[in-house]
This record gives sequence, structure tokens and C-alpha cells, in this order.
Amino acid sequence: MAKILVIRLSAIGDVAMTVPVLYAAAKANPEHTFVVLTQAFLIPVFINRPDNVEVTGISITGAEKSFRGLFRFAWAFSAFDFDIALDLHNVIRTMIIRTLFRLKGKKVFVVNKARKDRRRLTARKNKALKPIRPVIERYADVFKAAGLHYTDTFHSLFDERPANLSSLTETVCPKTGKWIGIAPFAKHKGKIYPLDMMKQIVEALSERADYTLFLLGAKGCEEQILQQWARQLPRVNMIVGRYTLDKELALISRLDLLLCMDSANMHFASLAGTRVLSVWGATHPYAGFYGYRQKAEDAIQLELACRPCSIFGEKPCFRGDWACLKQLHPQLIINKIKEILSA
Repeated sequence: MAKILVIRLSAIGDVAMTVPVLYAAAKANPEHTFVVLTQAFLIPVFINRPDNVEVTGISITGAEKSFRGLFRFAWAFSAFDFDIALDLHNVIRTMIIRTLFRLKGKKVFVVNKARKDRRRLTARKNKALKPIRPVIERYADVFKAAGLHYTDTFHSLFDERPANLSSLTETVCPKTGKWIGIAPFAKHKGKIYPLDMMKQIVEALSERADYTLFLLGAKGCEEQILQQWARQLPRVNMIVGRYTLDKELALISRLDLLLCMDSANMHFASLAGTRVLSVWGATHPYAGFYGYRQKAEDAIQLELACRPCSIFGEKPCFRGDWACLKQLHPQLIINKIKEILSA
């Protein structure tokens, strides 16, 4: 019986992608205990977890932000009786943590981030446009390298504990027709479909009496924009800031479709077993960050010679026109949504 530390501190979508692998590994190795170390605000992602999975939080924007604070935390944390450490992040912060574990004679296994393959995929010249091994599979490789049993058995966070929407009655009426989630934002500009074009999609869908729309995003500016859309259009609900993450995940599990960017919401929907229609700009599914068990044909993207130019979408468009996003006509996306929902 071993106590295994699993480290993944950020980002939100990457942490969400650890869930299918972690839960599957925990079920395949019930004699072991798995402890996840992640940012404290991400702990609610790990809902309905197996009994042998625990989650603990770290604040990399607070007390543990500085090198001294992180070292102090890692030193204290390494004193716990862990047998193995699995680093699913492989950045400077986690290198510090895992080094202390190695110094104490603990076994450490680290994810391969395929950095060379990423550079080739996003190169402006001699681009190698071919799929990189998916991140979720590379996470699973770490568990296997540690000698753990592993079978991909995860389907949804709500497989064994059905989603309870009773606390959402203020927004969610008894379900009629089709429910569509729309999450138009992402962390970086290179992954955000132009908002004026996205609003055209929302307007067109809201005209259908058999469609109910739910707008997802973050508090602040995103919340204000989505609130304005919801006020102007029929059958459009804005749920930003109204519910905790576990409640939002429960709602997402009941959607018939989620339209989103290459963003955390794509991964949340994947964890909830919901079909996703995703819009891709500067980034590409080939980078390995596609939603878990999502269909390849549900990625909407243009085949441009410059794509992908970025793994995470943070780089400026060297063409200067963001053609990868602006040349995707709203009607193309509307038609695809209607096609999916009428099947």
C-alpha cells in the first residue's frame, strides 16, 4: 500500500485533464492512496472522486509565490509520508518540489511535455503539422511508468453520482427542448472568436423556441458582456457567478451541446460527458489539448498555412489580421449546431 503524490498546479484546463487519468488510476489501484497537489481554487474540479483520492491546495499567487515561500512549503510537504511523486506539470515550481522528494530518497516520475514537438508544430517555417501525443495519454504514461495499473475507464464525473439540479431551480426550469451552453471566452486573444460574430450566433439560436441558451464565463468584464446579451435576447440565461463550480458542472452535464473555444470550459464539458463544438484559432487540436473523448469533427477550424502559430494562444498574430478566427463565418457554426441537435 503506497501513498502517491500527484502534482499539477495549473492551468485550469490542464488540471481538469488530470481528472480522467487520476480517477481511472485510483479505481485500478484501490490499495493505494492518491493525494493531488494543485492550486486551492481548483479543488472543486475534483468532485465525486474515488474514496482513495484526496486533494490539497497550494497558493502560487500568495504565500508560496516567492522562491522562499515555495521552498518552505515544499520542505514541509516533503516530510509527509509519501512513497512516490508524480509530476504532471514539469515546470520550475514542480521541479523544486520533486527535487526535495528525490533528496529524501522518494521515487519521482515526470511527464514528457513534448516541447520539441510543440516547437515544430508552431514553427513559421518547416512546420510539422502532425498530431502530438495527447496530454491525457502522456499523463497516463506517468502513472504507468510508476508501475501502477491503468485502464481508461473514466466517462463522466456523474457516472456513479448523477448530477443534482435541485439547487439551480432559480435559473433552470424543467428541461424542454434542447439546452445549449455557450462559453465565448478564453484566456488569450488567439483563442477568442470575435465577440460581435459570436453575438450573431447567440441571436440566431435564441430565435428558436425549442432552444434554451446558457452563457458561461468569468466574473468581471466577461460577466458584463454576457449579462447584456441575456437581457437583450429571449431564452438566454447568464449563469456567471451565480453558482459554485460543482453546480456549474452539474448544469453542463445536462446540456445537449456546449459551444466554446479552446478553453477550460471545453474540458469541464468533457468531464461532464457533454458533447462540445469547439472553435479553434491560433491553437490547434494537434497540440494534444483536445477535449477528452470529444469527436474530431466537432473542432471548427480553418486550414491556414500559418496555423497553429501558438500552443496556448498568447502570441500576437504575425499576419496582423487574425484570419484564423475572423474568416470563420457565423453561419457555418450555426449550421453545425443545428445539424448536431437535429441528429
